[in-house]
Amino acid sequence: MALYEIETESHIMVGWASSLEQAEHIAAQHYPEEKIRRIAKRPRDLWVISKRLLGLTGNGEPCDVARDCLNRASGDKLHAIRLYMIDTGSDLKEAQRVIESNMAMGW
Repeated sequence: MALYEIETESHIMVGWASSLEQAEHIAAQHYPEEKIRRIAKRPRDLWVISKRLLGLTGNGEPCDVARDCLNRASGDKLHAIRLYMIDTGSDLKEAQRVIESNMAMGW
């Protein structure tokens, strides 16, 4: 099996499939109303998200705090951003970047 990146109009999925056709089937099964924009077979066995490219660097680990804020906000991004600003003293731009990055990582 290979790892495929499947992009629809609103989602990007990463999953294992034995063929391009099976990858298409996976997308159609989960998001039947969405048109597939792109399917790419990944060159390696894993999907990597660079925390440095997302701007998540420094002494602390913002993921735990951001995920806690998302949990307390029941996934409401704006409320989670406010909670993150209160909890960490971050400015709006930093809080938004960290919360949105963690949402993209599937908190």
